[in-house]
Amino acid sequence: MYPSRWVEGGAAVSRAVARMDLNGFYLIQDVRQMRDGRETFATHGLFTYDREDRRYKMFWHDSLGYFAPAPASGGWTNNVLTLVRGSLRGSARHVYEIVDADTYVLKIQFSPDAEGWADVLTGVYRRLS
Repeated sequence: MYPSRWVEGGAAVSRAVARMDLNGFYLIQDVRQMRDGRETFATHGLFTYDREDRRYKMFWHDSLGYFAPAPASGGWTNNVLTLVRGSLRGSARHVYEIVDADTYVLKIQFSPDAEGWADVLTGVYRRLS
C-alpha cells in the first residue's frame, strides 16, 4: 500500500476469492485485506464483457463506502487488462497483469484529473493449492 488520503502506506496481506457464475458471463471476486491482524479493506467486484461497446467492465464496491456512478471500462493488451472508472473524487485505474496460470499482479492508481496517476497499491496474487 502506498500512502494516500485513504490509508497509511505499508505492507498488507490480501486474500482474493473468485468464481465464474451466471452461465460464465461474470467473474465475481471478493477480496479481504489484513494489516496487523485485522481487516482493513474489503472489495466486491463483478467483471464482465459488454457485447455492445466491446469493452470489459468491472463493477466495484468496497469498504470505504464510495459508490461508482458507472463501472470501470477497458480492455486487454496482451496479458494486461486495464480498467478505468471515474467518480466525483477522480479516476481509478486498475491494471491486472497475468503472470502465469497461478499468478497475477494488480496495480491500482488514482488521479484527480485522469492525467497524472499516483500509485495506491501494488500486489502479487498467487493461487493457493
